[in-house]
Amino acid sequence: MSPTVIAAAASVASGVLGFKGNRALAKQARQIGEYQAQVEENNLVLTQRARAQQEASVRAGAERLRGLQRTATAKSGVQMSGSPLQAMADAYFGEERDAQRVQYAASVEAARAEGAAAMRRLEGESRAAGAKLAALQSLLGAASGYASAQQAQRSYDLQVSAYERDLQ
Repeated sequence: MSPTVIAAAASVASGVLGFKGNRALAKQARQIGEYQAQVEENNLVLTQRARAQQEASVRAGAERLRGLQRTATAKSGVQMSGSPLQAMADAYFGEERDAQRVQYAASVEAARAEGAAAMRRLEGESRAAGAKLAALQSLLGAASGYASAQQAQRSYDLQVSAYERDLQ
């Protein structure tokens, strides 16, 4: 086997191996991006659960406060009107305000987590696209190396035939 044929074969083998390696890298990049997105989505679910629990806790605390207010008012013998009624209304509206703050914080965190999950997917797809491009470049490099080796062989063959003609 001539060195040119060996060089051409090595170039093709290198290109094919590079192609396969970069294709595997692309698949892995996509999978990593998807995994990271799923982690973000799982964090979103956990955050939503925590916020729901926090809202329930705020409402339970407010309900206890209203119960204490009712009990104190009833114990004093005063009718539920005027200042005691205003205190109950303030407690109720305070509870709603606190619950809405918890809900707002939950929606902000949900939007952040959804955006982060989408970003992780895009990053994975971007890395995968880069690896696919590298795979194609590897094949093109192999084809170029093969063509160069073939051209070198043809040039060598022409030189040999010209030399042999000159000798005759």
